[in-house]
Amino acid sequence: MSGGLRVVHLDGWCAVIDKPGGLLSVPGRGPDKQDSVVSRLRSLLPWCLAQPAVHRLDMATSGLMVLALTAPVHRHLSAQFARRQVAKEYVALLDGRVDGEGGEIRLAFRLDPDDRPRQVYDPEGGKEGVTRWQRIGERHGRTLVRFEPRTGRTHQLRLHAAHPLGLGCPIVGDSLYGHGCPGDRLLLHSAALQFMHPATGERLAFASPPPFL
Repeated sequence: MSGGLRVVHLDGWCAVIDKPGGLLSVPGRGPDKQDSVVSRLRSLLPWCLAQPAVHRLDMATSGLMVLALTAPVHRHLSAQFARRQVAKEYVALLDGRVDGEGGEIRLAFRLDPDDRPRQVYDPEGGKEGVTRWQRIGERHGRTLVRFEPRTGRTHQLRLHAAHPLGLGCPIVGDSLYGHGCPGDRLLLHSAALQFMHPATGERLAFASPPPFL
């Protein structure tokens, strides 16, 4: 723990953080939403890029997140995400039993402007999200799954889990798409992250065991 962050990797180019659930990835609007991974990183490294986040995790989601410390590194890592050269794996506990052992989900969603930040299924006007999934096991009537998102749509994994055209089984603790209440712990964790180091070209791999296991 350093500067209020669980730092997994830190060098002169990038940082990998193990984000706790309940912490914003980037500052929000208003004085009560300034505490975030980015603000804590900038407190630790005042010289780093003002907007170092290359990708984001939902506030309720925990796990691995990479941040760029300089503008060239931000461009380099952003290009890796755009070209799908970054490998990400999530582990989630779903609130029910899921049929099948794995597969791929392709569903298009868009923002519901009357109920922000909720996303709604829209096969014509939405943007398609693609997720590969694998059943890991079952616990007391709940299903443990591994998700590999191929795109990065808002609330993609939460939607693909909960929607009837997806797995039809919301993530435990999801108050937006499932049966959770506000403040419940969302059992979704960014468990593995791989990318090319922006300076050396080395393939870096990080893992973080889900805290709910």
